[in-house]
Amino acid sequence: MRQECKNFESRTYGNGETVRKCNLDLAPDAPWRCPDACPAYARRLADAAWTYGSLVTPPTPTEPPGLDDGSAAAVLDDAEDFINEIGKQVMAEMQAGKPPLPPEGGRFGRFFKRRR
Repeated sequence: MRQECKNFESRTYGNGETVRKCNLDLAPDAPWRCPDACPAYARRLADAAWTYGSLVTPPTPTEPPGLDDGSAAAVLDDAEDFINEIGKQVMAEMQAGKPPLPPEGGRFGRFFKRRR
């Protein structure tokens, strides 16, 4: 991916997992590459009085097989559709008045915690 694009984001979590993504969700082959003619590509400002640290973005993982023929993007699209469908079901349940599950400890669990 183009790390110099202002829409590129990389985040490394405590367990070592790294997320490399386009904030506009315009890179179907993320985290490996952006589209060649991305309409939203814009270089980051070279110098805007920022203070730069020593943080280095981890190297891009190796490309999986099927990235060139579009099959990897198809699998990710199917997974995204599945997640979006579940989201619709959850929203329908919420709008139908079905109460959400209470937090652990009951309704007032966050106020009256058991001391150990």
